[in-house]
Amino acid sequence: MGGRAPSWVTAPPSSRLVTRATARGAGSEKPPSPARASPLFSALPHPTRSVPSRTKPPAAPPLAETPPPPRVPAPPPGRAPPRVLAVAVSSPTPPPGRLPHAHRGATAEMASPAAAPLAGAAFLPAPPRPARRASTAAPRRARASSVSAAAAAAASCVLADAPRGIKMEQAEDAQAAAAAAAARRDVSPDTVASIILGGGAGTRLFPLTQTRAKPAVPVGGCYRLIDIPMSNCINSKINKIYVLTQFNSQSLNRHIARTYNFGEGVGFSGGSVEVLAATQTAGESGKKWFQGTADAVRQFLWLFEDARLKCIENILILSGDHLYRMDYMDFVQKHVDSGADISVACVPMDESRASDLGLVKADRNGRITDFLEKPKGESLKSMQVDMSLFGLSPELADKYKYMASMGIYVFKADVLRKLLKGHYPTANDFGSEVIPMAAKDYDVQAYLFNGYWEDIGTIKSFFEANLALTDQSPNFYFYDPVKPIFTSPRFLPPTRVEDCKVLNSIVSHGCFLTECSVEHSVIGIRSRLEPGVQLKDTMMMGADYYQTEAERFSELSDGKVPVGVGENTTIRNCIIDKNARIGKNVVIMNSDNVQEADRPAEGFYIRSGITVVLKNAVIPDGTTI
Repeated sequence: MGGRAPSWVTAPPSSRLVTRATARGAGSEKPPSPARASPLFSALPHPTRSVPSRTKPPAAPPLAETPPPPRVPAPPPGRAPPRVLAVAVSSPTPPPGRLPHAHRGATAEMASPAAAPLAGAAFLPAPPRPARRASTAAPRRARASSVSAAAAAAASCVLADAPRGIKMEQAEDAQAAAAAAAARRDVSPDTVASIILGGGAGTRLFPLTQTRAKPAVPVGGCYRLIDIPMSNCINSKINKIYVLTQFNSQSLNRHIARTYNFGEGVGFSGGSVEVLAATQTAGESGKKWFQGTADAVRQFLWLFEDARLKCIENILILSGDHLYRMDYMDFVQKHVDSGADISVACVPMDESRASDLGLVKADRNGRITDFLEKPKGESLKSMQVDMSLFGLSPELADKYKYMASMGIYVFKADVLRKLLKGHYPTANDFGSEVIPMAAKDYDVQAYLFNGYWEDIGTIKSFFEANLALTDQSPNFYFYDPVKPIFTSPRFLPPTRVEDCKVLNSIVSHGCFLTECSVEHSVIGIRSRLEPGVQLKDTMMMGADYYQTEAERFSELSDGKVPVGVGENTTIRNCIIDKNARIGKNVVIMNSDNVQEADRPAEGFYIRSGITVVLKNAVIPDGTTI
């Protein structure tokens, strides 16, 4: 071969023909190399250097005469020449190990006049390509799906005559799908703010809320309830978080300050966590405390008028007494995609628990048509929903006939202001007032959550949810490396276990277990179990501090009870709050199966048959409950 590459090899990429045709015109300069036979590309010399040939290749066999290309009439004066699309019409089977470009989905490109003898198609010089437009706001996922939809629609293209040649039009359904995908946009977490409702009195969790706010109640051995929504926000990249507090908020404020800050705790990049306590201001209206969930948010709506928060488009309302793991941004994204004014997160629910929750009724498009808070009797029956319309199997749809609200809402920021300030200025609660009234005039959509969710706002549900964590395959677990649950870094030593029997239990750090038996129980931080102790079906919250050995010995010598559980004590079906002191030879089993009892002077309550030992309570030696 000569040292100069043929002109049809050095043509710019924008004017080459990519085709499956193998015929070479009579004017081609070099025959294909016998060592690397290929339909099109294997015999091409490198475009920038010559390829020496030591032997003369055999002459190429005569090729069939191809018809001349159709003549393109000259355009009228003043009119641009038409562009013609060359389409490949045949393709041989590619050799093993090689896949021509035409087999990857591209059927034709513009070619140069030098390559005109190929495939018998007509060619015109390719016009210069326009500059690539700047990237649109469409998300990466949407763009990928749009390209996939276009590729899938290639087989259903329609050829249409046009004054400037041939064009390929997608079928109408593919065009609509591509347009919808292009219109979709990703929601940035920077445009979302979350409000965690932590100001309730927590009467259903009493006596655990006797000296603390409900979100500050310990859960899972070393966590607090507030850690659940806080961690979900962090894992969802939402970093503008506001916690509304009112009752017994001291321990909650301390936990948030120690845990979720910019220093030694969990840090945030460009975000903040603010605790907003109920306050009073001048004027008659400013003398009221929070009257409910909606009223609490209403009193702090002025925050979102700040210039720093003008970018907030959606506001996420969260509760502080639920156990679940959720990607809030997926919820917000579906809210934006649906065009809803309000979205309500829902879970399928069976009839046994439906009457204890707020229920929604939605049509097949997901729009909520009715909302009732804890309905009973016929009202409960009227809230049944065909859950098969929302993706449940016939078996599950027959079991779960109701759709329960999770108490998690997304509002458009402007809609929330209009509802609380304008339309319903006296509404105090989201579940019983705002959402039912807004469903009549606004687009309120249901978002069906398919993960684990548990309302632990009562003593019974709280107790059962904690013990369920000890199962071999729990529905919820804290050990998720991708979406962890955060809590305060306490820097405690590992638990010390000496000659103990521990079965299906969770033991937190910093504990002392000596010659005891623990079964199906949760042991909190800094707990201490002395020899002979038997714990079963018990949640022990632990202690806020350690006692030195000298302090313990001194108290025992004086006949007092140190922090922890004393020797030879048996406990069943019990919640032991922090810093409790339970003496020797104590029996807490509720043998008489009492369902409700108030014995604060003796250091315990009984709720739903569960014995609750109070925080800092003292149970003397030999006591039987």
